[in-house]
Amino acid sequence: MAVTPDRKPAGKRTQSDSKVHLLHADHLYFDEHIHRTAQILVGDVRFRHEGVLMYCDSALYYEDSNSFDAFGHVRMNQGDTLHLNSEVLYYNGLDRLARARYDVVLKHGTMTIYTDSLDYDRLYELGYFFEGGKVLDHNNQLTSDWGEYSPPTHEAVFNYNVRLVNPAPPAKPETILISDTLHYNTETAIAHIVGPSNIENGENHIYSELGYYDTQAQHTHLLDRSILTNNGKRLVGDSVVWNDDVATAEAFGNVVYTDVVNKNMFTGEYCYYEDSTGYVMATDSALVIDYSQQDTMYAHADTIKAFTYNIDTDSTYRVVHAYYHMRAFRRDLQAVCDSLVYDTRDSVLFMYRDPIIWQQGQQQLGEEIRIFFNGENIDSIQVLRQAMSVEKIDDIHYNQVTGHEMHSYFKDGELYLSTSEGNVFVNYYPFDEDSIMVEMNHTETSLLKMFVNKNQVDHIWMPAATGIMYPIALIPSDALYLQNFAWFDYIRPLDQYDLFEWRPKRAGTELKESVRHSAPRQKLSDIKKKRGLNPAEPVEATEPVEATEPVEPADSINSINPVEE
Repeated sequence: MAVTPDRKPAGKRTQSDSKVHLLHADHLYFDEHIHRTAQILVGDVRFRHEGVLMYCDSALYYEDSNSFDAFGHVRMNQGDTLHLNSEVLYYNGLDRLARARYDVVLKHGTMTIYTDSLDYDRLYELGYFFEGGKVLDHNNQLTSDWGEYSPPTHEAVFNYNVRLVNPAPPAKPETILISDTLHYNTETAIAHIVGPSNIENGENHIYSELGYYDTQAQHTHLLDRSILTNNGKRLVGDSVVWNDDVATAEAFGNVVYTDVVNKNMFTGEYCYYEDSTGYVMATDSALVIDYSQQDTMYAHADTIKAFTYNIDTDSTYRVVHAYYHMRAFRRDLQAVCDSLVYDTRDSVLFMYRDPIIWQQGQQQLGEEIRIFFNGENIDSIQVLRQAMSVEKIDDIHYNQVTGHEMHSYFKDGELYLSTSEGNVFVNYYPFDEDSIMVEMNHTETSLLKMFVNKNQVDHIWMPAATGIMYPIALIPSDALYLQNFAWFDYIRPLDQYDLFEWRPKRAGTELKESVRHSAPRQKLSDIKKKRGLNPAEPVEATEPVEATEPVEPADSINSINPVEE
């Protein structure tokens, strides 16, 4: 038997001076052998007390104590809104307390309580059951071991083995809430979670110790670090708003979103999630952590979004967008740029607008950088337009390569080939057999291939090139650095904790985006002028001109100035 919590208001209980009135009975008699102090009433028995009407088949009426015991088809009606039915009712007019037993049904507005034992306190206008009960309201079914209901406030309190099902049986339940303590308002159909609770909604599971569940709007507002999980995805925040109807969630304050399937997570002060599409957005101190590879990648941006495609197929892939003030850190790779796109389908990372990447002592930059991954390792890096690669030797000397495009190729995470093409300029410092830097090689060419072995340049190949060798002591100051040289070590992220401080390039060192001209479009008015026609008049259709003799193709070599024999 459940223990009944003490819900009665404190203070001395006042007794009623109003008399319980017997309105009607088919038969009334007294038999001391049956009961020494009660009048026996049989057939269509009716009582009234302080505006409340009570009906039954038979009763024992205690006129001296202003009370009665009613039996058979008992009904108690308080106005037009409160109706109590049972098989037995013990009513005390002095305390204004009605105790209903067996097949008890209490109705008030849209709410109905079913139980076998219910006490209704008319003084405080509270009804409570204590041996298990069921409540139906607004297509919700609530069951618990103990429950309390207040008609004036429409507030219900449930304790011990509480279970809320929506919609109510026999319909298939869509949401099930299980708790040990739950408050519920029958006027708004909102459940107030005040203790450890679990909510099941399809494949979604919510754990909360404080929150609100709107059973009609299908909204759940959760507080105190509530947890939302779904198929390997987990969302935690200081407050979480879950919308069952469209399967979306919003989290606020110290948000952590974890996807164990794709092995990544988002953190920030705000996060939005759509279950049906797999779309995730994080802002305000947003940080994405990807641990799908051997080395964990950390990336921060003002806004981070993840889109999932082909979500219900075997070809699911994701595209991550990070834009404005993007900074990333991995043990073997650091990067900054204005915006970033990562496509898991091809394992390609695109960096836009002043992108820079660092690998150990090497820095690469350009107008756009593409990083291709092969499993856990980097497969290749492509730098497009105004590409520059800088390797620091000491505070003065740097190996430098510039070109239109650069490609770096890796095997098992180790660089083995680097190519540069298009107006290639090189400042390179070779070392002698004693590892002493003796000269600087300045070269200009159209294509450069550098073959690397164990992080050391093994040999270099290039077509026709021009260059000059400077002894270290005789290098002119204006030849030390190539045009647009810059070493952005002060921007480089130091670790995952250094991602939230945006450090821009110093004024004057930003890349000036190259202008790519497109071919001019031919205009109809120009064609008319060439034909000697008025540009304002429409062109009349003419018969096609047939060639009288076949035209021989010009020789590919001598097509401009053919050589006469």
